[in-house]
Amino acid sequence: MDPVLLGWPSDGPTLRLDYRRFSYAGKFVMSNTGKAIIRDPERSGTANSEFDDDVLAAVAFNADRTDSTTLWLRYVTVREDRRGEGLGPRLCRFAVDRADDRGYDRVRIAVNNPFAYEALYRAGFSFTDETTGIAELVLERPADRVPATRSTETYQEGLDEYRSRDLSTAEQEFLDAKRGRGPPQANY
Repeated sequence: MDPVLLGWPSDGPTLRLDYRRFSYAGKFVMSNTGKAIIRDPERSGTANSEFDDDVLAAVAFNADRTDSTTLWLRYVTVREDRRGEGLGPRLCRFAVDRADDRGYDRVRIAVNNPFAYEALYRAGFSFTDETTGIAELVLERPADRVPATRSTETYQEGLDEYRSRDLSTAEQEFLDAKRGRGPPQANY
């Protein structure tokens, strides 16, 4: 299950993901972002529906509009029945490596929940202390494969941002379990 680069934004790659199995499925139909995926090797090359059924995880990305040295991961999604297997962080690390090969200095992503925050930390990202206008936390990783500054204090500051929100029981329990802990080990 090796990640595959489908193309950069200029290549116009698209995916048809099943909206019942993937978050953000509709965002992958757009051709203005680059895409990378992880395929299910047992289903690779099969086409038995209107969807790209062999996809297990996908990421969409494009350059920052104001800083050509920064790549943004716009959407990351993992098939519902394969979440928790590390596919998302693995695919994001792959995207960081491709960004480095392409000359980007850093890669950023805005996340809207503590599970995504944790997954991106496992991919080597770190909280920047910035949020977007829609209350997403901005994480960043240098594209040269050198890990970002990853202190317990910075990690917990991001988690505290979520603790102040109205969350599901699962999210609250997750945050309680992380209280006082340092960031997860990044897998490079």
